[in-house]
Amino acid sequence: MKVAVLTGGGDVPGLNPAIKALVYRAEEEGFEIVGFRRGWWGPLHYNLEDDSKNWQCVIPLNRQAVRTVDRTGGTFLHTSRTRPSHVRGREIPEFLRGPDFDPEDQTPHDFTPHVLKVLEHLKIDVLIPIGGDDTLSYADRLHHEGVPIVAIPKTMDNDVFGTDYCIGFSTAVTRSVRFIHNLRTSVGSHERIGIIELFGRNSGETSLISAYLSGVDRAIISEVPFDPEKLARLVLHDKRNNPSNYAMITISEGAQMIGGQIVERGEADAYGHKKLGGIGAYTGDVLKKLTGENILYQQVAYLMRSGAPDSIDLMVGFNFANMAMDLIVEGKTGRMVAIQKGIYTNVPISTVSEGVKRVDVDQLYDVEEYRPKVRHVDGKPMFLY
Repeated sequence: MKVAVLTGGGDVPGLNPAIKALVYRAEEEGFEIVGFRRGWWGPLHYNLEDDSKNWQCVIPLNRQAVRTVDRTGGTFLHTSRTRPSHVRGREIPEFLRGPDFDPEDQTPHDFTPHVLKVLEHLKIDVLIPIGGDDTLSYADRLHHEGVPIVAIPKTMDNDVFGTDYCIGFSTAVTRSVRFIHNLRTSVGSHERIGIIELFGRNSGETSLISAYLSGVDRAIISEVPFDPEKLARLVLHDKRNNPSNYAMITISEGAQMIGGQIVERGEADAYGHKKLGGIGAYTGDVLKKLTGENILYQQVAYLMRSGAPDSIDLMVGFNFANMAMDLIVEGKTGRMVAIQKGIYTNVPISTVSEGVKRVDVDQLYDVEEYRPKVRHVDGKPMFLY
């Protein structure tokens, strides 16, 4: 049995522990295991005619190679947002370029047939992609092409459909809560309104849970467009009723004002996403005009996903990896490991594309007060999905 693993999309703490557990378990089972580098970039750039640079695409894995990686964040296999079914002109590997190659060609080219040939050439029996809904959506495509897939969900946004929890979320929230409390020092000292912008793309769960745990005054989430004038009245009230004369707000990077647009920039990636970020700064400018108060704006950004994993992401990373290997040993593929209602389980890989996971606004958010509304948690998952 030969198994391959790759990590795609954004890095999160907990990826390296998952890779280590996969490698250790593979050796125990007598399997060979290799790692594709840079996510789907690895198999896309593997040259079947010239092996001289293929070490950049795939590497053998063993206990010695992964012995200490669980102590650090990120992924030592590296990652990318490559999507082999949607490759634009300048991103096509040189050896795959035809006579009509145009670097400015924006038409997406599908190189899935090449990926399939690479997997066959390397004699990969099972592929384990670790990623978010984008990375795993392409894994589902390969599953339908006949590739045995066992997927592991990760994303600090915690928005993969079909699982209550994704590797990276707990650490992101832990980091956010700590930075929010640290920022109280400056916000309070200068008697300002603090606006903390958090990663999360189109899911407001990081803003909601971080606000709930850190006790900030208001939380703006992606799912609910907000009225800046109402927010100004609320935070001015919060500031004046705080003995230290300051107020704090969290805001999702994907949030938008009523009648406004999501703040994004740059060119869309292979999955159709542009860079998000800046809504907090824009909101700060508006609030300053409406309230006359000084603003302290801070993007926590990549600090949310940097550094070593917390104990939950260590545990889930290890356990998801062992679950994936259990499925392989049992001959079950086309699956994604998951947590549902606090229980480890697995679901069809196609589940990823069957829905959208977002904050349950009716149950967990006060749309009038712009803050978490957590009252009855009996029967809810640990992270209130």
